[in-house]
Amino acid sequence: MSLPHVALVGSGAMGAGMGHRLIEAGHPLSVYNRTPAKAASLVEAGARAAASPRAAADTPIVLLSLSDESAVEQVLFEAMLPELRRGTVVVDTTTTSPLYARMAATRLSAAGIARVEACVLGNPAMARSGGLRIFTAGEHDEVEAAGGLLGVLGQDIRYLGSAGAAATMKLAFNLLLGVQTVGFTEAISYGVSAGLDRDLLIDVIANSGFSSPVLAFRAAFMRERCYEPAAFKARLMEKDLRLAANDAMARGICLPLTEGAVDLMADAVAAGLGDQDAAVISELPKRRLGESLPPKNGATR
Repeated sequence: MSLPHVALVGSGAMGAGMGHRLIEAGHPLSVYNRTPAKAASLVEAGARAAASPRAAADTPIVLLSLSDESAVEQVLFEAMLPELRRGTVVVDTTTTSPLYARMAATRLSAAGIARVEACVLGNPAMARSGGLRIFTAGEHDEVEAAGGLLGVLGQDIRYLGSAGAAATMKLAFNLLLGVQTVGFTEAISYGVSAGLDRDLLIDVIANSGFSSPVLAFRAAFMRERCYEPAAFKARLMEKDLRLAANDAMARGICLPLTEGAVDLMADAVAAGLGDQDAAVISELPKRRLGESLPPKNGATR
């Protein structure tokens, strides 16, 4: 039985990994990326390049892997939606706020389009090997219908319920990752300031019971002091942490550790390091007692 044609929209690190996985599994693939060069490896592997989002719309399944809500608005709702056929399934792996996820599902449903919320955990290598963890949400029958595609991309797929639930789970994970990364860099800063060898400190912590697989992964960037190609860009980490903090605030919950992590990731972005891995915050100038950074955008801290 032939596998359904998939249009991959967004071929950054994670999108490209998923695209290669689909090609290797035998799915016909069309690919669109706003920066065409990022889709080159997929085209070389057999995907068809789509010149525009509209050109990618004539497939039964659209797989989105975009950077943020603004990109989803521009690419999916403004460019693609008028061309999508009723019954198309949009599998959206973009990390958004739970509120936006619910609104997007409602808007697509009104046009006869199914939205499967599919938030992924993992890195680009795991995306390419089909080893992602995938949290899904949306109408149960629509999620079930996308099960074949999701089974190619992930090894652990869990249905969480109505729209927004998977986005909440993803932000909870990214919140923990961001706070852990900040804690790791502060431990290094503290130890080095007291005279400990930086490389030794990184290795000891990364190989201790206080570490975790994701911190050990960040440690590799810190050890080499090379943060590209990024597995998780600092600007995207800032975005996700801010989404979590804002969603919590709307629920009447304060997340002070998360808010502090947002500030540090924002400092990295302001320093021009946003496209480097989030571990690059270990290279930021260290603040000393009594110092403060200027407010951002004129806001009072």
